[in-house]
Amino acid sequence: MTSIRLLLVDDDPLVRAGLALMMGGAGDIEIVGEGADGDEVEALVDRTHPDVVLMDIRMPSVDGLTATERLRARADAPQVVVLTTFHADEQVLHALRAGAAGFVLKDTPPAEIVAAVRRVAAGDPVLSPAVTRQLMRHAAGTRADTRQARARERLAALNDREREVAVAVGRGLANAEIATGLFMSVATVKTHVSRILAKLGLNNRVQIALLAYDAGLLEE
Repeated sequence: MTSIRLLLVDDDPLVRAGLALMMGGAGDIEIVGEGADGDEVEALVDRTHPDVVLMDIRMPSVDGLTATERLRARADAPQVVVLTTFHADEQVLHALRAGAAGFVLKDTPPAEIVAAVRRVAAGDPVLSPAVTRQLMRHAAGTRADTRQARARERLAALNDREREVAVAVGRGLANAEIATGLFMSVATVKTHVSRILAKLGLNNRVQIALLAYDAGLLEE
C-alpha cells in the first residue's frame, strides 16, 4: 500500500509533536515534513511533495488562510486540511473558499484526525452535513446581495441535472444519497460532480456547497 505523504504546519511545537506522534502510529501515513509558519509552506511542498497538508489557520507571520490560497493556486497542489480551535470561524469559511478540503478541530479525537487525513487523501471533503450547516448559518450574516448575484451567474453555466446535484452536494449529501434521491447511479453522480467542478473552476465539493448557499439555492 502506498503511504499518504503528510506535511504538518503549526507554530506550536507541542502541537506539531502531538500530531507527529498521532500520525506516526498510522501505518499508512508518512510525515514528510514540518513547518512553523505559512511562509514556509510552498518551499516545504516543493521539497517534500506531500499528498495532504495539515495546517494551522492562525500563525504569526503568514496565516493558514493566505498559505492555503497560495498553495491551491498552484498546479498539482496537495490537499489542505485546516486546523482550528473554533467550530464556526469566518477564517475557516475563507479557507474553504480558497480551496481547503475541510477542517478539523484541535480537540478532535486522534482517530478522527487520522481518518480525516485519509478521507482527504482519497478525495473526500472533511465536513459532515451538521458542520456544513453550521458554517452555512455563520456565512448567512455576511452574505451580500452582490455575492448572491455573482453565485447565480456562475451557476448558470450548469445544466438542470448538474444544478440538482450541486444543490444536493450543498445539503451535505453523500454520493450514494444523491444517487438515491435523483434516481441515478453513484458513478453518474461522480461524473456530474466532476463536470460541476470543471465548469465552475472549483477545487472540491465544499466549494460547490458554499456557492450553492451563496446563490440561495438551499433556501428554495
